[in-house]
Amino acid sequence: MTVTVWVDEWQMQCCGENFASGGVVSWSLMDADPEDYVDIVGEERAAEIDFCEEHHGQEEQGPTSLEVLSIAEVHCRYAMPPGSVDKVHCPVPGTAVLIPVDRATGRAKAQPDARFAGYLVTARRVTDPSEDPSEGTVARGR
Repeated sequence: MTVTVWVDEWQMQCCGENFASGGVVSWSLMDADPEDYVDIVGEERAAEIDFCEEHHGQEEQGPTSLEVLSIAEVHCRYAMPPGSVDKVHCPVPGTAVLIPVDRATGRAKAQPDARFAGYLVTARRVTDPSEDPSEGTVARGR
């Protein structure tokens, strides 16, 4: 079964480790609320997000081993909401740009009128063969 994981750009830049398609990662996952991502990736893509990756003490469970199947950089525009008195920039709905990549480093090539927000990662849970002998081994590409 595949899952979709959101990885914030700031988490990667702070203390994340690079990862690549075909590689295996060990991440602490939190259940994702799709509403948290609607403005960034749109309603349809947000509904696909199962988990967000977390390494700042808010984990709901221990690390989960995942084989990375695909990675997409997510870029979107940020602006102050109309009528806002705060000087906080928020994602502008409908401006998402997804760029498929083979490797995630926390840095992304700048896109016109859009800022790098994070990654959408499609992955498959890795089963430890010692727990279930019917499961095969997973190739560990980097």
